[in-house]
Amino acid sequence: MSPALLSDDDIAKALTELPDWTREGNSITRTIKAPSFLAGIELVRRVADAAEAADHHPDIDIRWRRVTFTLSTHSAGGLTTRDMALAREIDRLHAES
Repeated sequence: MSPALLSDDDIAKALTELPDWTREGNSITRTIKAPSFLAGIELVRRVADAAEAADHHPDIDIRWRRVTFTLSTHSAGGLTTRDMALAREIDRLHAES
């Protein structure tokens, strides 16, 4: 069973705690500029490990040093607590790099 969708108010509140993320329809997105191409790839690898452990996978777009993560719970048709949790984890992993 899919987690419950967040309300617009819940999403707005969650995004106040995720200032680098923006809402785009039924998704949230963040673009990170890595110091090098390989640093961006390493961040993607670390996010992939976290996503696999959470069984919740982002869409990832890599363009040289820019990595864009897009989160949505496709099975629920929008944003859930799983997306916000993975966004926080991506922020944490980026801060460590």
